[in-house]
Amino acid sequence: MEGSYLFSKRLNLQKNLIYFGFLGIFLFFAITLYNDGFLTTRNLTNIVLQTAPATIMAIGLVFVLSSGEIDLSFGSIVAVSALTTALVLQSAPLIMGIMAGLGAGLAIGFFNGILVAYLRLPSFLVTLATMGLFAGIARSMTNLRSIPVLNDTFTGIFGSGKLFSIPSLVIWTILAVLIGHIVYRHTRFGAHILAVGDNARAAQVSGISVARVRLYALTLCGGLAGLAGMLYAGRLQAAKYTLGESDLMTVIAAVIVGGTALYGGKGSIIGALFGSLMMGMLNNGLILMGLDVSDQMIVRGVIILLAVALSLRNFNRI
Repeated sequence: MEGSYLFSKRLNLQKNLIYFGFLGIFLFFAITLYNDGFLTTRNLTNIVLQTAPATIMAIGLVFVLSSGEIDLSFGSIVAVSALTTALVLQSAPLIMGIMAGLGAGLAIGFFNGILVAYLRLPSFLVTLATMGLFAGIARSMTNLRSIPVLNDTFTGIFGSGKLFSIPSLVIWTILAVLIGHIVYRHTRFGAHILAVGDNARAAQVSGISVARVRLYALTLCGGLAGLAGMLYAGRLQAAKYTLGESDLMTVIAAVIVGGTALYGGKGSIIGALFGSLMMGMLNNGLILMGLDVSDQMIVRGVIILLAVALSLRNFNRI
């Protein structure tokens, strides 16, 4: 009885680790960088705005990892979608640019899904290959040139605009997290995602189409990466092939630290949100402390290792 209580207590602590970690890092920077502007409204707002695209990508990755698969190509999807949107907006109406950007993301995600779900290729290898494939396509689309986004309506909706004094990027983040959480926790699709990730064979026997669930998960991840690309293009008022390149480690770290299991069957949209904000806060705090990009990469790598170790320990116990 006592052993069961201690085991339950460990699981509960692990489940809430992201929130304790977020609070601890926030307090550390708040104290050490008090005189460097960390706690100013402008700086805290910038953290939220800068992490909005990563949060959107993290939501998609939660669905994929929870289904027992992985997607490494979302960074390349970001670049392709942003560039597609920028190119279409140069000669077409706003709605066409939005549809082109989202369509590009959904199409690439669907392509990944077909290869994984129906050809039964390993998602790690498939998305590793498509990551390189579409990174090359992004470079060739504009011959390494940056494409300006001059449509004020688009940049207002997806970047610099506000609604009732709330930045549009914050609104997109809230909507994505709210809808993602509801779908993940309170719909049949979310239940099927968790069932497939927990035990694909049992899910198949119970009547769930495992291939269809995996296809939908990867397509959704691609679509959300496409939305993230448009948010980048709207905020920066330009699209470039380098968009999304540095997000792979950040997003994976945010999702794993947020409580999503590497082997599927468990995840958290809210945890991914806090994980993304924590990674953004880390980057911001390390910059204010004077550390360079290489030091930030080292810190992110250490966090991923710790998160993977905790995830594997939890998996082995269960």
